[in-house]
Amino acid sequence: MDVTAVSSVGNLATTVKAGPAPAAATSATGPSFTELLSQLISQGVNTIQNGEAAAIQGLTGAAPPFKVVEAVMEGQRTLQEGLSIRDKVVAAYQEIERMSI
Repeated sequence: MDVTAVSSVGNLATTVKAGPAPAAATSATGPSFTELLSQLISQGVNTIQNGEAAAIQGLTGAAPPFKVVEAVMEGQRTLQEGLSIRDKVVAAYQEIERMSI
């Protein structure tokens, strides 16, 4: 039986009890949730607007059909993702409302 593996588990328990350094827990890198959400929404709106612009260019003959299809399909995927996220948020809210206090 290998005893070194068992002793290393004991050492792991002492490091877990100590926990991370407080300075590491307080440092935040990257954008906040609000900024991230704002960026995602603006990117989604831009994608849908690009799809609409490509569709108009396709109708006037200024853009090749495959570019129009690519832009419109990307806009459709973005819209479906947004609707899916909205449905999940509404379902989570309804679940929270059903909870008893």
